[in-house]
This record gives sequence, structure tokens and C-alpha cells, in this order.
Amino acid sequence: MSAVDQPLLRVESLTRYFGARAACRDVSFDLWPGEVMGVVGESGSGKTTLLNCLSARLRPDAGRVLYQTRHEGVVDIYDLREAERRLLMRTDWGLVHQNPRDGLRMGVSAGANIGERLMAVGARHYGEIRDAASAWLGRVEIDLSRIDDRPRAFSGGMQQRLQIARNLVTAPRIVFMDEPTGGLDVSVQARLLDLLRELVRELHLSVVIVTHDLAVVRLLAHRLLVMRQGEVVEAGLTDQVLDDPQHPYTQLLVSSVLQA
Repeated sequence: MSAVDQPLLRVESLTRYFGARAACRDVSFDLWPGEVMGVVGESGSGKTTLLNCLSARLRPDAGRVLYQTRHEGVVDIYDLREAERRLLMRTDWGLVHQNPRDGLRMGVSAGANIGERLMAVGARHYGEIRDAASAWLGRVEIDLSRIDDRPRAFSGGMQQRLQIARNLVTAPRIVFMDEPTGGLDVSVQARLLDLLRELVRELHLSVVIVTHDLAVVRLLAHRLLVMRQGEVVEAGLTDQVLDDPQHPYTQLLVSSVLQA
């Protein structure tokens, strides 16, 4: 089987306990190139624990996360050395936090935030780094006159767009997103979602996006996992799951949105 016939990420029976409580239990799915996988559920459903295990921030108690690398074939990310996992996060993977302050360096300029990620993969020419930072600020709709401003002077929506630029400048293959529109005004959310949808299509990104907002996954996600008490209770094509939910919990989620 060739690489193009295999998923980019394969998750097998992923399980994580906190004490006696299973925050994430026996979760399995495949993520294909260019695919957006949405994960929804209420607070405490296990979706953030799942994302933390997938992005190597939290080691699972059982299961595997298999990644189709560019050159080395399929690897279990937890068989890699810590330095190899960190390199993976700087090159092939990106992580967009709900609070952009967790994903940005607030004490350096917007351009430096983007440039640092390029330097982490070997870029050294100042002019080329600045040109790349300028190009990405333009792509995420931040005025180039703000390149030397620090992120603390930006609005929440601008900080989130800067965090996206910082992640995408090295052309990752997978981006993990944790509630990327959380805490933003509705109009700001709409602009950010339009931007994300355009970048996913243009860059052929694979994305795992965790959110409690069904409108976000309906707009962005091709497939959907619904989590409750650490388990996946329903999975399928996004429109199919949201328009014809089969599990009582999914029906409750959809119903509560419709009645809001």
C-alpha cells in the first residue's frame, strides 16, 4: 500500500486515566490528508484530553498514535524520543490554542513570533524571514504596519490570527486546534472561520478541531466525533451526524443548539 493510500494519522484505542476516571477511553479513528476532523462534546467529555494525547502533550495510558511521516514511513509518536517529538511539532504539526496567549510570545513582535518558528527549522537569513513573516501577516489579514508591534497590543481576534500564521508558516501537514473561536465576538468568529476554511482548502491541511460549537464543525469539519464521558458515542460525516443524530446524547446536543 502506498503512502497516498494510508491515513496521515491513525489513532488506535487511545485511553487516558486520571486516577480511577477514564478521561478518554478506547478512541480510534483515521485522519486522511486534507481532512478536517471535528470533536465535540460538553465540558468534561474528554475532547481536550484526546487532543492533548494526539498532540503529544499528554502520554496516553493505552493505545497508539501512528503518523505517516514524510520519509520514514509510519511511526508511533510515543516511540519517538522527546527531541524527535518536539521537532515534529515544529515542522509537520501545529497547535492552535484557545487562548492565543498560550501559543504566542507576548514580549516579542508579531514578525518575531512568526520568524521564530522559521528559525526553529533552520532559517537564518533575516531578510527572507522578515519577508515570510510579512507575507503571512497579509494572509491572515493583519496590516503589515503592525509587524513590529507586540501581540499584547492586538485584539483577541488579531492574536488568534497571528497564532495561526505562526503555526502555518512552516507548512505543517496536521494542525490541532483547541476551541480556536472560543471567547471571540460573533462577527470576529465569522471572519476567523472564513479564514480557516480558506487556508485548509488552499494548503490541503489535515486538522483535528475540538470545540463545543456545532456551528464551527458544520462549517469546517468533514467528519465528526461526538464524545461523552470519555467515549466516542457517535461518529460519521458531519452533516449526517448533525442532521440525523442517532445517539440520544447527540440528539440532545443538536436539540439544545436549535432551541437556543
